Amino acid sequence: MSHAQPRTATTGAAAPPRPNVVVAVLAFGGIVVSLMQTLVIPIVPELPTLLNAPASDAAWAVTATLLAAAVATPMMGRLGDMYGKRRMLLVSMVMLVAGSVTAALSESLVPMIVGRALQGLSAGVIPLGISIMRDELPAERLGSATALMSASLGVGGALGLPAAALIADNFDWHVLFWASAGMGVVALLLVLALVPESRVRTGGRFDLIGAVGMAAGLVCLLLAISKGGDWGWGSGTILGLFGAAVVILLVWGFFELRVSQPLVDLRTTARRQVLFTNLASIAIGFAMFAMSLVIPQLLQLPEATGYGLGQSLLAAGLVMAPSGLVMMALAPVSAAVSKAKGPKVTLMIGSLIVAGGYALNIVLMDEVWHFVLVSCVIGAGIGFTYGSMPALIMSAVPASETGAANSLNTLMRSIGTSVASAVAGVILAQMTTTFGSTALPSEDGFKAVLAIGVGAALLAFFVASFIPRRQPLADGTSEAPAGDGDEVTDDAGAASASVTLPRPRQALALEAAPDDGAANGTLVRGHVRGAESAPVSGAAVTLISLEGRQLGRSVAQVDGSYGVRAPGAGSYVLIASADGYQPQASTVVVADAPVTYDVLLSGTSGLAGVVRSADSGVRVAGAVVIVTDVRGDVLATGETDAMGEFTVSDLVPGTVTLAVNSAKHRPLALPVEIGVTGATRVEVELHPGAHVRGTVLGAGVPLSEARVTLMDAAGNVVATTTTGVDGAYAFSDLDSGEYTVMATGYPPKATGMTVSGGGVDGHDIELAHGGE
Repeated sequence: MSHAQPRTATTGAAAPPRPNVVVAVLAFGGIVVSLMQTLVIPIVPELPTLLNAPASDAAWAVTATLLAAAVATPMMGRLGDMYGKRRMLLVSMVMLVAGSVTAALSESLVPMIVGRALQGLSAGVIPLGISIMRDELPAERLGSATALMSASLGVGGALGLPAAALIADNFDWHVLFWASAGMGVVALLLVLALVPESRVRTGGRFDLIGAVGMAAGLVCLLLAISKGGDWGWGSGTILGLFGAAVVILLVWGFFELRVSQPLVDLRTTARRQVLFTNLASIAIGFAMFAMSLVIPQLLQLPEATGYGLGQSLLAAGLVMAPSGLVMMALAPVSAAVSKAKGPKVTLMIGSLIVAGGYALNIVLMDEVWHFVLVSCVIGAGIGFTYGSMPALIMSAVPASETGAANSLNTLMRSIGTSVASAVAGVILAQMTTTFGSTALPSEDGFKAVLAIGVGAALLAFFVASFIPRRQPLADGTSEAPAGDGDEVTDDAGAASASVTLPRPRQALALEAAPDDGAANGTLVRGHVRGAESAPVSGAAVTLISLEGRQLGRSVAQVDGSYGVRAPGAGSYVLIASADGYQPQASTVVVADAPVTYDVLLSGTSGLAGVVRSADSGVRVAGAVVIVTDVRGDVLATGETDAMGEFTVSDLVPGTVTLAVNSAKHRPLALPVEIGVTGATRVEVELHPGAHVRGTVLGAGVPLSEARVTLMDAAGNVVATTTTGVDGAYAFSDLDSGEYTVMATGYPPKATGMTVSGGGVDGHDIELAHGGE
């Protein structure tokens, strides 16, 4: 799959970003956006009355946000990769503010649905924020920062419930949305003022058809999942939506595999690390939402049921709030575990903690503190898993695809939460008990949902075990996978330019040269890529001074990543070489901050073919094959074998000239376009060369030193020769056609002849003095 190459700015060194400020602003933005998920929970039962609408229609205030978020998340990620992640982050914040204001001004259903849909369009803030962190933060801060940003999704949800309940109990319900709008404006201004724009871009054209197809498929899928309980799982509408989702997404997938610049690179998504991380995300999303569905209901059900605790919505929210604080507090712990053991281990540990939390809740559900404990345990596990997944995704995709990849991962979690809501709804609706005249979910129903939460978390653990083993993180980010032989397709940067890129991206394993005395110098890192942006593993990358002294050396990992250290600011030469590729030398300007620079190597391709005789089709052995470049420099020479075949290796992709020469045949030269990879095959046909031979006679005696000239039908001189002592002459390698032979020595004589195009034509010439 080919892609537009990523663009990076070539400006001079800028002041390094303030990591603490950037992290705080982005995390605050993530919390603000995640608040919208729990914003309407306190007023959902009252929405039909507040909006003067049927309960089934009022539920669209929740569904609209879900659908809009699912559609917008992958699109905003791709747009961020193309046009700037900070720019799309600001657009998302504007959508949040616009949606909040619209909902705050609404008094009827339609404006509320529009406002909630606009709020849903801001769901891309968290994956965009993680992508900005990768591009802008120092490597040593990246692990803990991404863990905190990921945890903000759970933090906002946990803290939002009691805050929203408090506002709904004491103020007009519109204040909920005015508060959301106010926080959105603050986040917008902070991002505008304090967050730098990412300099990593990918060019190309936005895949509009792919975006429409994915949106249609996701809407059908999530609408069926979210409305199955209301419309009936066996109804024609729900089954039709599921069927449409399958068909649309299959067609969309085939289209994405064939378009050069897809919305979602399915080949990248199919890499083991990305694929299994996303599958684990679905299971973790399911497990997380099960807690949000079960614990608040158990806390609010009447004590008379025997298992409810009779708490208010505000009290239930306060019970859940500590879990959000635990997620935030454990973000650096999650990063430390990932750095020491690798993010795969962190994900597996988190999954086991979540499973343990749900199992604990099955036996501890009699006291309020039981639920505080359970929610904190589950929150701790969610914090570990949410912190590890971005690290796994980012270490498996190029920087130019970070936004799209993180957004897709977020979408997978959203699908998991939607499925959890549907499954829990079905179970709790089927397993009921009668309380007075009201049917309520039974205790066994809640325990069944909790048991499924255990199963989902264990499934995430099992799926995570298939993620390729990785080395522990270096400086807060992951290295390349060890032994992962999956085919990888990444975007490549320009390969030969003088650049100044003072923004870090990803810490990589270093293999220092023996004379490397700059272990604490400025890091130069990136990826080595070849044809179609594929990573070139094993490529040797050497950093040398302008005087020619080797300063550092690195061997590219499986994903093509490399890293060398420069002793300080200045200009250096970066040399990359690999078997089967042309070496590449680039000038790199290093400032005070780490430099990210991708190298594009031109693969050495080959040329192969067979040489035949045009008249008989017989293969020509021993023909000389010469390959020259556009300047005429000889690149390779060789001969055809006994089968008339030839092979020329180590050629650079592009246009070359192939010349073939053989005795008894006319030489041939033709242009050939060498492909990017592999051997380009050609069929060469040589036309036999005709020969003219004869004797020049004077007075019946062979005439030596007679000049013989051969001209074509247009009068152009083809060849000239002089007879030997025996009067003989000869011309070879002639095309068929009409010729004129002129001999001088006596008065000149010109005679016409026809050359047949093969074999030898005899033509004797008799010269005589005038009158003889």
